[in-house]
Amino acid sequence: MKILSKLLITALALLVVTELIPGFFVESFYIAVIVALIFGVINITIKPIITILTLPIHLLTLGLFSFVINALMLWFISSFVSGFVIESFLVALIGAFVLAVLSFIGNKLIESESR
Repeated sequence: MKILSKLLITALALLVVTELIPGFFVESFYIAVIVALIFGVINITIKPIITILTLPIHLLTLGLFSFVINALMLWFISSFVSGFVIESFLVALIGAFVLAVLSFIGNKLIESESR
């Protein structure tokens, strides 16, 4: 149940990012769920490897480089999911930041409701 709620929060956050940031476009809720699912799988499988490989940069930026990694992953996902468009890397970087903030807030709200 926890995984499903995180997936839905990420999908809803993607739709909010679409409304807030020009150049970041998700066609429908269905596409947002697919993107959230792919993003979650990539975060579980590939992101730890990339994080270890870029550990010196992570340490120098105090972990802020993870936004760059998330932006690159979102930009990569937009290259093969039709209905999900990110126009540039800067848009992806801003979108990754807003997505992280919205997901954090949504997960904290769900967590506080379950107590």
